[in-house]
Amino acid sequence: MATVKVYNLLGEATGSLKLSDEVFGQEYNEALIHQVIVAQLANARQGTKSALTRSEVRGHAKKPWRQKHTGRARHGSTKGPQWRGGGIVFAPKPRDFSQKVNKEAKRVAFRSAISTKLADKEIIVVENLNIAQPKTKEMVNVAKALNLSKSVLLVTENLNDTVIRATSNIEKFEVTTAELLNVYEVVAFGTLVITKDAIKKIEEAYKG
Repeated sequence: MATVKVYNLLGEATGSLKLSDEVFGQEYNEALIHQVIVAQLANARQGTKSALTRSEVRGHAKKPWRQKHTGRARHGSTKGPQWRGGGIVFAPKPRDFSQKVNKEAKRVAFRSAISTKLADKEIIVVENLNIAQPKTKEMVNVAKALNLSKSVLLVTENLNDTVIRATSNIEKFEVTTAELLNVYEVVAFGTLVITKDAIKKIEEAYKG
């Protein structure tokens, strides 16, 4: 069972916390993590792009001029792709990009990803993120105290509007909750700053 230090917002170690090996002690499974992330990004695509083919654009199919003896190129319709306002060749159409990944695969991928994050010492556990005011300077002070320099994801137990407002103007800082934390976010961000309560919630969700 891994043990991590717990810090306050001044960057001082105030204690330690034991983490469940069932969640934070799993082997790295690159193939499964990749599969889940690809599916997650695909499911986020709207797939609503659309353009008109030559059969769908407005106009008529009348031949613009006779076939021969005009000195101009041969055309059968002004709805072709070579004409301004004509149809698009292989026009994109709305489509569903979604991919299915079973629930257990997602759980295994999450445990693998967050275990790797812990092994790489890219997880910082804090007592809480209860800053005094929803101001940028408050969160900047926290970042300096915890020596945060990479892209950072702050994970709280529940939605914290004060923290969201305080980080909104800081580049590469994002906020989420333990319930919404996913494999892509675990991999994409350089450092995860997680509250003690959020750790407990993650363990409850991914044990077993």
